[in-house]
Amino acid sequence: MPRGNPSLKLAITVAPDVHAQVVAAADDEGLSVSAWMTSAARRALLARDGLRAVAEWEAEQGALTDAELAASLRRVAAARGGAAPFT
Repeated sequence: MPRGNPSLKLAITVAPDVHAQVVAAADDEGLSVSAWMTSAARRALLARDGLRAVAEWEAEQGALTDAELAASLRRVAAARGGAAPFT
């Protein structure tokens, strides 16, 4: 970060197995642990926002049908180049 825009710091405690997996994942991706954790937090926040949006929509429109859920999974897979979601 540039000097005029310093990053905020967090001190967190994680289970030993999670620590080892985070360090390994960051290394595998060529990132610092801080960069990897920032990316993971962004993905988690995006997922949380999406789940909230779906819950709001379902509260107004009714639950999604099995057909609608299946169609959404196909759209996600197509957007991921055929890769199944959540892999």
